[in-house]
Amino acid sequence: MNRFSLAISAGIARVTESALGPYQTAVIRIGFTATWLLFLLREFPHRQELYGPDGPWDFDLAQQLIGTNGSFTALIWSSSRFWFESVYVLAVLAGVLLLLGWRTRTMSVLFMVGVLSLQNRSIFMGDGGDNVLHLMCVYLVFTRCGQVWSLDERRARRAGEARARGERVGPDRIGPLLWSVLGVALVAVTAAGRLDGDLTVPLILWGVWLALAVRWIVDRLARTDEPRILLDVIGNIVHNGALLVIMAEACLIYATAGWYKIQGSRWQDGTAVHYPLHLDYFSPWPALADLLSSSGTMVMLITYGTVIVQVAFPFTLFNRRVKNVLLAAMITEHAVIAVVLGLPFFSLAMIAADAVFLPTSFLRRLGGWAARTRGGLSRLVRRGDDPTELPGPRTPENPEHAHVGFTA
Repeated sequence: MNRFSLAISAGIARVTESALGPYQTAVIRIGFTATWLLFLLREFPHRQELYGPDGPWDFDLAQQLIGTNGSFTALIWSSSRFWFESVYVLAVLAGVLLLLGWRTRTMSVLFMVGVLSLQNRSIFMGDGGDNVLHLMCVYLVFTRCGQVWSLDERRARRAGEARARGERVGPDRIGPLLWSVLGVALVAVTAAGRLDGDLTVPLILWGVWLALAVRWIVDRLARTDEPRILLDVIGNIVHNGALLVIMAEACLIYATAGWYKIQGSRWQDGTAVHYPLHLDYFSPWPALADLLSSSGTMVMLITYGTVIVQVAFPFTLFNRRVKNVLLAAMITEHAVIAVVLGLPFFSLAMIAADAVFLPTSFLRRLGGWAARTRGGLSRLVRRGDDPTELPGPRTPENPEHAHVGFTA
């Protein structure tokens, strides 16, 4: 019983003392915002037909549907072209800033507003990848996704270094300004009755806005550290709970897909993969699709392998080595789907969801490699801008004098 109590205490301490998975949540943030931005930029010439006034799902039909299901979309507030363009630009801007990790808590809320506004305006334009993005943009609001690889992390690090040197760090002015502007907008929208319908999104908007206000007041007025510690504990619990939900959602997606495939006769006889490879809509590279489907053995192995991986993955989470092997297989599978079947955004969304299970050591090495690459490029750019910069000392060619290079 004593061991059990110690294990429970250790688990509670782990959940409350820190926000777990900082690298995983950063990859999720970067992956989903990059997927959304690439989609918005690719469909920019067709935005009016997809989500705007020129689409087949016109404003009146959208009003009727929203009035029935109560979904949130800012595009239903006005039918003007200017309002649509403003919301579209806001969605792009919020995605860019969240990708960079600037004011991640606020930008995650605006990112959610942009995703839901466009997707709920024309729900028949999406696919499986859009459904995943739809869910993850809500979960992302509750995570501390800017702990690493973000401008927020860099700003906090620089402020800490300045305090360590004894320098005075001025108060944050941008945060309160954003809070005030968005608060005025939120009050106006609520007073105008634009947030009627399902209460999920209004509760999130008001909850985050009030939480930021409480945090600012505590940081400014609290004379002891206890209120700050309490808020940190609450934030850690919310973050870790959202991270658990994201992991469970990914497992549920794969488990559901795998068990439904088992019930299909084409998946049972090993021929299911053959058919989408011969649909014109899913054949951007017919020669490549023909190459994959030319071998019956290859088709059978891919069909059965897909089912096995999807069904088995949730059960391998407690075995790190097997989990990593299946994770690599799933990421490879989605990369192949992106190229062969022409579904890049669905594949990117699923790869971003898979990233929550990537090992921390691998992500750290990946971040170190990216930092070294960025540093090397920066040095090349500076050297190109300054033609008078002299090259570094050369190593002596005579082996007898090689020790000079080390003693200099």
